[in-house]
Amino acid sequence: MGRMSRRAFALAALSTLATAPRAAAGGAGSGASAAMRGVWIATVVNRDWPSRPGLTANAQRKELIAHLDRAVRDRLNTVILQVRPTADALWPSPYEPWSEYLTGTQGKHPGWDPLGTAVAEAHARGLQLHAWFNPYRIANHADPGRLAASHPARKHPGWVVPYGGRLYYDPGLPEVRAFVQRAILDAVARYPVDAVHFDDYFYPYPVAGQTFDDDDAYDRHGGAFSGRAAWRRDNVDRLVQETAAGIKRVRPGTRFGISPFGVWRNASSDARGSDTQAGVETYDDMHADTRKWVRNHWIDYIVPQLYWHLGNAAADYAKLVEWWAGVAEGTRTHLYVGEALYRAGAAGQPAAWRDPVELSRHLTLAAKHPQVRGHVFFAAKDLAADRIGAMARVVADHYPGPAKPPR
Repeated sequence: MGRMSRRAFALAALSTLATAPRAAAGGAGSGASAAMRGVWIATVVNRDWPSRPGLTANAQRKELIAHLDRAVRDRLNTVILQVRPTADALWPSPYEPWSEYLTGTQGKHPGWDPLGTAVAEAHARGLQLHAWFNPYRIANHADPGRLAASHPARKHPGWVVPYGGRLYYDPGLPEVRAFVQRAILDAVARYPVDAVHFDDYFYPYPVAGQTFDDDDAYDRHGGAFSGRAAWRRDNVDRLVQETAAGIKRVRPGTRFGISPFGVWRNASSDARGSDTQAGVETYDDMHADTRKWVRNHWIDYIVPQLYWHLGNAAADYAKLVEWWAGVAEGTRTHLYVGEALYRAGAAGQPAAWRDPVELSRHLTLAAKHPQVRGHVFFAAKDLAADRIGAMARVVADHYPGPAKPPR
C-alpha cells in the first residue's frame, strides 16, 4: 500500500414450479423487493479459485474475472469470496501472511492485490462483494513449522490448539479474539466490501476420540460459567457481537452475515429445535448459538447450509426451510438459504441429486416462505461446470431477469 492511508485506499478502490416457471422475488417484472442470488468462491485448498497455486498474477486475475462474469451470466448479484481461508490473507495484511493458495508459498507476495481487484471488478459488473473470513482455522495440517516464519501462530504458540490433524486458534483466549478482529477489520478499512461473511467453523467440528484441549484457557477465563460448553458458547457470542460492532465502527453500512451448518439443534435435544436427526448440532458441537444471533439481530443475515435433498430422512430440506423461516420471522435478520449445487450430478450422491430439477424444486418450495429472501450456491467451480444442468434449470425457472441485491 506504500504510504497511502487505509481510508484513502478505501476511497480510491471504488468510490415457480419447474413445469410452470414464475418470477422469484426480485426477478424481472416481479416488482418485488430485492433478493439474494449469491455464489461462494472458496480459496481454501484451491477449491474454486485460483485453480492451482503458483499461477501468474495475470492468470489468477483472468480466472477470478471469469467467475465474476459467470455469476452475471447466471443472473446472480452477489459473490462471497474467501479472503482469509487459513489465518492468512488475500490482501496485503500487516497482521497475517499472504495465502499459500496464491503462490504455493505462504507469505510470498503474489504480485497483485486479489481482494482489491475483486471488489473493483465485482462492483463494475453490478455485483456485491462479500469478504469471507474463517475466524479460527490456522492450517489444514498440524505442523507449526510449516507456517511462514512471520506467522502469528509461530510468534504466539500459546494461542494454538492442534486438533484432528489441523491447527486452530483457541477461541477461549480474549487476546486471540481481539487479534482475529484486527485482522478482519483491516480488510474492511481498506476496501469497500459490501459485507463481512463467516462460514460454519467456530469451534471445530467434532472428531471421534479426540478432545479440543482448551484446559488452560478454561481455567483462566471460565470460572463464571456453569460448564465448559456454556463458556465456549459465550466465547463465540462475544466474537460475533464484537465483530459486528467493529464493522459498524470501521465502515458503517457494511453488512455482517454468517453461514452456519444447517441444524441448530434437533428437537430431541431441544423442543425449539428442528424435526431432524442430524449427527451434528451447531449449538452443542461448534458452540455456535445461531438461533440466538438471528433472534437478537446480532447479524444482518444468516445463510444456513441446507445441503440436503427434499425428503432426506435425517434432515429434510423442506422441514429445515420451514424451521429457519420460523426463526427469522419477526426479526430484522435476513434469511437466505445455502444450496448444495456441488452435489448436483456428483458421483456417490443420492438419486435426488442426479435429477437436474432438484435444486429448482428447492427454490419453488422456499418461495412459499416470505421470510426466505434468496439463495446462495456452493460453489463457483460447480456454477461453471453445471454438470447436469441443475443451475441452468434454476436460472430458467426462477431468474428470468436480473434482481437487485439486498441491502
